[in-house]
Amino acid sequence: MDELLPRLPFADWIDTGVDWLVDTFGTGLDGFADVLEGVVEGSVDILDLVPSILLAFIFALIAGIISTRKIAFFSLIGLLFIDYLGYWYPMLQMLTLVLTSVIFALVIGIPIGILSSQKSGVRKVVNPILDLMQTMPAFVYLIPAIFFFNIGVVPGVVASVIFAMPPTIRLTMLGIQQVPKDLIEATEAFGSTTWQRLFKIQIPLAKPTIMAGVNQSIMLSLSMVVIASMVGAPGLGEEVYRSVTQLKTGVGVETGLSIVIVAIILDRITQYAGNRKKKLGGNTL
Repeated sequence: MDELLPRLPFADWIDTGVDWLVDTFGTGLDGFADVLEGVVEGSVDILDLVPSILLAFIFALIAGIISTRKIAFFSLIGLLFIDYLGYWYPMLQMLTLVLTSVIFALVIGIPIGILSSQKSGVRKVVNPILDLMQTMPAFVYLIPAIFFFNIGVVPGVVASVIFAMPPTIRLTMLGIQQVPKDLIEATEAFGSTTWQRLFKIQIPLAKPTIMAGVNQSIMLSLSMVVIASMVGAPGLGEEVYRSVTQLKTGVGVETGLSIVIVAIILDRITQYAGNRKKKLGGNTL
């Protein structure tokens, strides 16, 4: 069989292509990495200047404004519990990595989702790429990130952005496509332009679905930040990885519980942010 179908050197071709990218864009990538690392580390340092108790109250206040009092109370107790366990600074590192990754994923993903919803040709190209991205094992994303950006904060952010982007694109596209056609026809009858129809009708009505994509991107980014600790990304994921390699079960449970608390807070806040009508405090957590 090997004689009939000789093996093509796909791996060599990929290595050659990556080497060309590094040689061609290496200087620009280094500059981007320096800026991104400075932004992430600077954000962590600024947050760390605020006393942990005060910052926990600020986060809880934001949660209460966006969602409900019960979620605000859970956020306050959960964050104070993380501080009590001694993982406040790693939590800030992880939270900054997640929010940075999600912001990049939204800035890139939402426009792609909007464009794909309007152009069938773009949609035909984007959908197979999203299928590939969502079926690719998470660890594979670390390989190009390490190759282009070495180890540390930047490859963790880059891998998290790529891993977390597909839900934002898909659900933005889906939400806009699910807007009732009679509303679209009505706006066309009144002579609205494509941009007016998009920003005044389609995107507002698609907001719950788009926010569901944001929610999924946050959850995927959280999981990827933990995996990215293997390439030097700091935060609670680094503590989990250290506990596994050193067989420290207690530390692993503590840090895992801290990650779960942060995940619940972000999940509930984004769920309520996606509701068209804000639910009041009588709802369950």
